[in-house]
Amino acid sequence: MTNAASKFISDSARRLNVSETTFSRGGMSVVLALYFYKVVYPKLKILCQQQSAKGKEGESDTQYDKRGRRGIGPTVNKEFFIQLKRLIKIIIPGPWSKSAALLYLHTLTLIARTFLSIYVAQLEGRVVKYIVRKDVFRFALMMTKWISIAIPATFVNSMIRFLESHLALTFRSRLVRYSYDLYFKNQCYYRVSNLDGRLENADHCLTEDIMAFTSSIAHLYSHITKPLLDTLLITLSLASLARSRGGASLPGPVLGTLVIMLTGRILRKVSPKFGSLVAEEAHRKGYLRAIHSRIITNAEEIAFYGGHKVELNILQGAYQSLVKQMGVIFNKRLWYIMLEQFLMKYVWSGAGMVMVSIPLLTSTKNESGESDGGVSDRTQYFTTAKNMLASGADAIERLMTSYKEIVELAGYTARVGNMLEVFEDVQCGKYQRPAVMNNGNKQPERGIGANLILKNGMPVINGIVTESMDGTILIEDVPIVTPNCDVVVPSLTLTVTPGMHLLITGPNGCGKSSLFRILSGLWPVYSGHLQKPITSDMFYIPQRPYMSVGSLRDQVIYPDSLQDTRNKGISDDDLLEILGLVHLRHLVAREGGWDTVQDWKDVLSGGEKQRMGVARLFYHKPRYALLDECTSAVSIDVEGQMYQAAKDHGITLLTITHRPTLWKFHTHLLQFDGEGGWKFDRLDSDKRLNLKDEKQHLESLLSDIPSKMERLKELCSILGEDSLLVEDSVVTDIGSDTALSD
Repeated sequence: MTNAASKFISDSARRLNVSETTFSRGGMSVVLALYFYKVVYPKLKILCQQQSAKGKEGESDTQYDKRGRRGIGPTVNKEFFIQLKRLIKIIIPGPWSKSAALLYLHTLTLIARTFLSIYVAQLEGRVVKYIVRKDVFRFALMMTKWISIAIPATFVNSMIRFLESHLALTFRSRLVRYSYDLYFKNQCYYRVSNLDGRLENADHCLTEDIMAFTSSIAHLYSHITKPLLDTLLITLSLASLARSRGGASLPGPVLGTLVIMLTGRILRKVSPKFGSLVAEEAHRKGYLRAIHSRIITNAEEIAFYGGHKVELNILQGAYQSLVKQMGVIFNKRLWYIMLEQFLMKYVWSGAGMVMVSIPLLTSTKNESGESDGGVSDRTQYFTTAKNMLASGADAIERLMTSYKEIVELAGYTARVGNMLEVFEDVQCGKYQRPAVMNNGNKQPERGIGANLILKNGMPVINGIVTESMDGTILIEDVPIVTPNCDVVVPSLTLTVTPGMHLLITGPNGCGKSSLFRILSGLWPVYSGHLQKPITSDMFYIPQRPYMSVGSLRDQVIYPDSLQDTRNKGISDDDLLEILGLVHLRHLVAREGGWDTVQDWKDVLSGGEKQRMGVARLFYHKPRYALLDECTSAVSIDVEGQMYQAAKDHGITLLTITHRPTLWKFHTHLLQFDGEGGWKFDRLDSDKRLNLKDEKQHLESLLSDIPSKMERLKELCSILGEDSLLVEDSVVTDIGSDTALSD
């Protein structure tokens, strides 16, 4: 095949009257041009079309950034460096902190590793030199040094990985501690999930994103610092080595610099947006984890409904979305790494051989006095330069590949930085819900009387909240607004004093529980004036009380600790009396004592959990009790005893309930109509019960009328009588019966 090709080239060159070299070069140029046109050009065209489509998609993207504006994915820009600077101040608080000490020690090991690499390269050159010279004694001496230097070299290599892992762990501990402090300050954990819409998966941000960020920045430090140091010292060593040979030392570095710059420009030009891709992957991972958590939390309800198929479809959809995103990343990395390896492995290797050969080819050193004609010295130089150049190329390759790691770090930095910014915003009352902000500044119809001021689609918090010294609850023109900015009640005004037991009624969604959230400080006051006691003077008991992790004692004293209980002078006998008030004294013996630890949300029944919630009320003895259907699973007699005991303890009741049996424990009534209106008045429980009995009696009388009238018509048709006269008499009889019952 080779002989045929040579003969074809010779015959063709002779016929065209050109040299074989010119003909070969021309043919090769034509082949390369055809290859570029058929293979490279279509690939570049497809790439440009994808980039253009991506740009158009970014323009029409409806995602919002952390400020609720339309935006694009995280990139290496000014905002990235601002966020990174802030996070570095958190993970490295000072020059004498533990993080800084680990960083100093890690830097020293990186420097030591660089000098060891140069020394090992020089030592290997000497070993090869004495092998060429057949000098057994010096060869054995060099091998002894080689083995001796291997011990500290391996130790330093292990220390680099060890310190990098510890540095990442220390960074993570610092950032987690700082984030947890923000997350649990001013009820931020509630406000982020319920009042703000920027963080969909705060749990994923606090765990996976922080871990990924700290691991990335710790690895990136060693991945950049050591290559920079290696490049500087190895360049100086190569230049010194070239001058020692008497050859030209400038062309080699110039060639290497040009090749590196060209490679970097090509890779930067074609590099995919790894930052936004990784950020989207993290977002989809968080969504998948949230779905798993939701299934675990609501497993019983899903099982009762038989909704496993629906949940499975949702779960599979979230997983397939994650798989699709990971596949996109894998596909983009495939061709990018192929191009990267071609440039950095083969192109750089060829340039390196040229750089090593230039000092030898241009050497002016006289080696005629050497016994072997200078072969061993040239071999030593070539081996040493080759090893140094390989280390330098590896360092520059790590620098080049670190760009995509920096872009990935930008994705993690954006998520962690946005998380901290959202935490700080919600603590200051700055809430943003992108879904609501899309609606603009249009005032909802029911909110016209609420005196709301909208900014970027969100109502501005202008309400005044003060603390009352005498325990009075004063509400003046306060609107009840949901987190989705739905105005439930445009304006509410009432006054509740200690001893004024308030019953709150109304249809679902009318604002009953929302009022409790405003009184507890969970929801903001957008306008008007709210005066209320301190938070410790109000105790909220929901319909499903929260059972904490801990002992039986911890369930009664929650959220106090055992030390807090002892400081208050409350003993276990006192707690036993409290359980007696709610008919739960038997739990101590049944569960094995106060220190027994169980999964109480599964061990206790629904009624026992509700009574445990009331037991906490008697333990804390607040001024006001906010009771939200908190005894719906308790028998009526036990329920009445608990309410009477609460009144006997001087606790003012604010109750949401549908049970008429609890009316007698209240003095006032707040009634919502579900249309934004409300009525506040004194409650006459006896009169209200009589009215309710009358209502039920009338309903029972009227419920059978349709069936009786149908039967009456059948009888009249059989008897051949007029049904209208009979209908009038029936109606007259019903009216007389109603009058007698009244």
